[in-house]
Amino acid sequence: MEARIPEKHYIYRSGWLRAAVLGANDGILSTASIVIGVAAASITREPVLLAGVAGLVAGALSMAAGEYVSVSSQTDVEKSDLAREQRELIETPHEELLELARIYERRGLSPATALEVATQLTAHNALEAHARDELGIHEMTEAKPLQAALSSGVAFTVGGFLPVLVAFMAPLEMMEYVQYIAAILFLIILGVVSAKAGGSSPIKAVLRITFWGTLAMGLTALIGQFFNVSI
Repeated sequence: MEARIPEKHYIYRSGWLRAAVLGANDGILSTASIVIGVAAASITREPVLLAGVAGLVAGALSMAAGEYVSVSSQTDVEKSDLAREQRELIETPHEELLELARIYERRGLSPATALEVATQLTAHNALEAHARDELGIHEMTEAKPLQAALSSGVAFTVGGFLPVLVAFMAPLEMMEYVQYIAAILFLIILGVVSAKAGGSSPIKAVLRITFWGTLAMGLTALIGQFFNVSI
């Protein structure tokens, strides 16, 4: 018999990939937007570089801390639900068995088959069955606060470093235009890489990330031009 090639799935990457893409996207976009906004109102390079570096450092720390807090909150909710489910399995095991069977019925199984599946899964690991099929909690997608915080913070730093590097090298009189073009290129590359890593369409990712990037940087540049303060 010919050996079957294992199927390739991407769902197990969803936690760290989401945090990394969000961090890198935010790093590129927010830092480039800050640089563009300051450059639009500046006649010297120093304020632009200072704003870019400050935005990079503050953004990376804020992103990591925010990601850790938000994912920790999700973890707390998951743990609370699991503890409540564990108590219900001890206090009302029969009702929980029937509840699990009804879930399988709604998915297309006959009542007899659903009850048999629920009975066997309950005997194997009741809490795991209810966590997965009733609560939607699975080990592949469970919240990991530290992993999300590190992924997001490091990705923001890498992404934010690119616009700062451009700010060092680009001619001051063309800073806004060079930053915009460079940032869009960085975002396109990020969109393609993230789509490949997640097994999705690169075209959709690129269009989405380019549209919102253009909108954010354009509005920031307009704000800088509006105030038009020479610094």
